[in-house]
Amino acid sequence: MSKQHRLSYFAINEVSQGKRGAVSTLLAVVGVSRQAYYKGLNREETAWETRNRQLKERTQYWFDFHHQGIGAGNLLVNLQHDELIDFPVTFKMVRRVMRELGLTCQIRVKKHSRHKENEQHIQDNVLNQNFDVDSPNQVWLSDSTELTYGVNNKYKVRLSGVLDLYGRRLLSYNLSATETSAAEIEVFQRAFEASGDVHPLVHTD
Repeated sequence: MSKQHRLSYFAINEVSQGKRGAVSTLLAVVGVSRQAYYKGLNREETAWETRNRQLKERTQYWFDFHHQGIGAGNLLVNLQHDELIDFPVTFKMVRRVMRELGLTCQIRVKKHSRHKENEQHIQDNVLNQNFDVDSPNQVWLSDSTELTYGVNNKYKVRLSGVLDLYGRRLLSYNLSATETSAAEIEVFQRAFEASGDVHPLVHTD
């Protein structure tokens, strides 16, 4: 059963309450038989639909938890350590759910520099300049920088790290050829592996 039909059945069921003949009229409009309507209305949710619904609910939760300032990569990290998600979650799944829910990371654009080839983006400051924490794993900070090496600085590498704001302790780091979402996910996965079952507020630059 398609998503459109399922939504149509629920809508018909709602608007036809207490209205004689309304179901027949509405079914004729959408071109569905009464038998198909009742079968679809009483149909049990499949395992895939249950997981998809849970994934959407938790994605929305973490997106709101981070004040709409989190992208697919960091959402994936949160979902992979979410106690209410008991199935594997991939980056592709998170991107699909974000698209279906209409979620877009609220970011601000840096001023364009003619000396840089690519326009850079940074997240809004969700900490609101509040850097006081009273226990470990309340707030994690992440950042990356480009390092050059070799004769005439011919080669470049990107160093990414995750820092616990409490005690300024480096939790993990990662070296990659370029700044990619996969590299960002990797450094956070290492941080969670080192810290265990925690749910910090993540702030990235």
